[in-house]
Amino acid sequence: MGIMRLPRSGGRTGLAGLIANLTLALTALTAMPQSEPALAQSAMKDARVVLIRSQEQYRKVAPNVQPGDVIVLANGEWRDFEIVFTGRGTKDKPIALMAQEAGKVIITGRSNLKIGGTHMLVSGLVFRDGYTPTGEVIAFRRSKEDIATDSRVTQVVIDRFNQPDRTRSDYWVALDGKRNRFDHNTLIGKANAGVTLAVRLDLPESRENGHRIDANYFGPRPVLGSNGGETIRIGTSRESMLDSGTIVEGNIFDRTNGEIEIISIKSGANIVRGNLFLEAQGAVTLRHGDRNIIERNVFLGRGKPNTGGIRVINRDQIVRDNYMEGLRGTGFAGALTVMNGVPNSPVNRYVQVSNALIEGNTIVDSARMTLAAGADQERSAPPVSSRMVRNLIVFGTASKPIEVQDDISGIGLEDNLILTAHPVTGFAAATQGDVAFERATNGLLYPNDPDLAETGAPRDLALPALDAVGARHFVKPGPDAAFGSGASIPVAEGASALMAAFAQAQDGDRLILSAGVYAIDQILTVNRTISIEAADGARPVLTFSRTCMIELAAGANLRLKGLDISGADAPDVTGNAVIATSTAAPPVNFLLELEDVGVSDLTVNKAFDVIALRKGALADQVLIVDSRFVRIEGRVLGGDTETDDLGRYNAETVAVTGSTFSAIAGSLVSLYRGGNDESTFGPRLTFEGNRVIEAGAKPMAGLPASLQLTGVQDILIARNHFARSAPLRIVHTTGSPLTRIEDNTAEDTPAPVIALARPDVTPQQSISGNGFAGSAQ
Repeated sequence: MGIMRLPRSGGRTGLAGLIANLTLALTALTAMPQSEPALAQSAMKDARVVLIRSQEQYRKVAPNVQPGDVIVLANGEWRDFEIVFTGRGTKDKPIALMAQEAGKVIITGRSNLKIGGTHMLVSGLVFRDGYTPTGEVIAFRRSKEDIATDSRVTQVVIDRFNQPDRTRSDYWVALDGKRNRFDHNTLIGKANAGVTLAVRLDLPESRENGHRIDANYFGPRPVLGSNGGETIRIGTSRESMLDSGTIVEGNIFDRTNGEIEIISIKSGANIVRGNLFLEAQGAVTLRHGDRNIIERNVFLGRGKPNTGGIRVINRDQIVRDNYMEGLRGTGFAGALTVMNGVPNSPVNRYVQVSNALIEGNTIVDSARMTLAAGADQERSAPPVSSRMVRNLIVFGTASKPIEVQDDISGIGLEDNLILTAHPVTGFAAATQGDVAFERATNGLLYPNDPDLAETGAPRDLALPALDAVGARHFVKPGPDAAFGSGASIPVAEGASALMAAFAQAQDGDRLILSAGVYAIDQILTVNRTISIEAADGARPVLTFSRTCMIELAAGANLRLKGLDISGADAPDVTGNAVIATSTAAPPVNFLLELEDVGVSDLTVNKAFDVIALRKGALADQVLIVDSRFVRIEGRVLGGDTETDDLGRYNAETVAVTGSTFSAIAGSLVSLYRGGNDESTFGPRLTFEGNRVIEAGAKPMAGLPASLQLTGVQDILIARNHFARSAPLRIVHTTGSPLTRIEDNTAEDTPAPVIALARPDVTPQQSISGNGFAGSAQ
């Protein structure tokens, strides 16, 4: 049957686009070179090519496809389209589902794709502005009886295709069956719970599968703030003793920050090689399963917090020829972490490390290597029968670059060069000295000394290029819009001028307010990056007569600078706040900054907060600098609404510095993270260099507390002055949280009250140099 040519409404561009798309997509299945479009036409000469313009037409054509057929979706938007694509193609004649032009077929609304059968090929689609009504956006099985094998998805984009409720879990891609390939695709912006790409082993037909996941661009995934934010997971605890045999190769993971595990291996005989991790928080984790190989990967943290490398658990693992630079993760997200195990471990816990080979890796300018990590009463089985050979590990000025948490005599050390600035307790293999490095043409550092030529990562490592991965038709995202990156818009005195300027402001713009009073009678709803600042020499005063002055909605980032805000005109309504997050569209991964801001007279009722982070909201950072707060009946920052004890919380990082607080009835900062999940980094609090007078004595609920911190993982409270205030109250809920309370002065303020939610929580504490009543000095 000959080619059904595209009608003129598709034009020559439509036909050329289809041929180009088909050429790219068929390469791996027909071994034809991409440079010869004529070969694509030749491969199509006996095919039936059908241009589909409606879902009804698709449902009529799809059940009758034959080997070599090509279904072409017409350019445009396809809304609420649940695509079922199944058939019996052959190696030489796959059945294809393609975009008329790659990138111009938009699958939107409540939509998904289920693939069944053999030798099926999908190419060129974009999933955007919607979410799946099922558990997967793309599933390599139509049903448990119809599983895809020898099939391929390529040049496909999934762009922020998120559930409306970020706690509702789904997979963007679920790989089932055998010998399937997922390549040259772009996946960016997954913000709801669930793995971005999961390899499923729940069916016998999906084990020992030989899948290839290659040349994809896994783009920015924001911090999820709970478990279930992996970018790739292969298997689950339940199938961890089974082999998957999946290859993850030549991909780029760019700012994939969902949780502490970027790739979570939970099965055996997998290979992760030749990938590039860019500023990605977390680590590649050999969580379950044996005989996995992690080789020739490059991790570039570029000094970003929580960026990590490789974590080793279980038996017969090989970690070799990897390069790690500029990583700042510690604990389970260090550059290299070798775990302690649980004796006779159940499959869902930690199998003892045995017969691991860690060979020929380079770690440079990174924060931490941890051996026998996680040692506690349960995880009491240190690594055995393992070797570290020919590794080059050079730490800079990190104060604690190597942690040894248990007996490591079961790790043999051979021909390594491990340098630290100072001797490391319990690890004599670390020596002091210098190594001269030079950057090679691949951009990586190698030692100049020829005697070290065989130590560390190999010199022929090749980094995947950004333009060689992902869908060719989709532009990869750059940095998010920064405060002040847009236009500066002058604003005359008065609320009407402010509202007009606010309505026209674009992403990154600054509203520059003149001196005077701005009596705001409408809620300013922020859904973009915006700054509201005082003009040079001005001190604008903002008042408001609604329940809040500013509401943060999805997409919001807000900076306030040089303003005075009064709550004297606010209505007497429970739940008032100067700044509150939306309940209808909670912002996720937003930034909130207050610099040189004065807030006063939030006194109309006893629940009047400055900042209220409501349920569903997650701030990447709340920053309060050089600001003043006086006569507040509620709290300055309320971030304690995620009380379901599932590890969720409202703020990843909170930093309060150089500010003054006076007559604050509630807690200055209230943060809550319950449960015992260990897969996240936050919350983190820095409270430094502040002056606190009469705070925390009259909370709406709970005991008096100037700071109420539950489950916060990293606390620094230093060089503050407290007077006539309630105590600091800290409850540790999980893991080994770090708490430093140092060099604070105090008058008429009790000592901190620190409690453990469970006996297996082992906090690391430094409490010294303080002047609290009855506290250690």
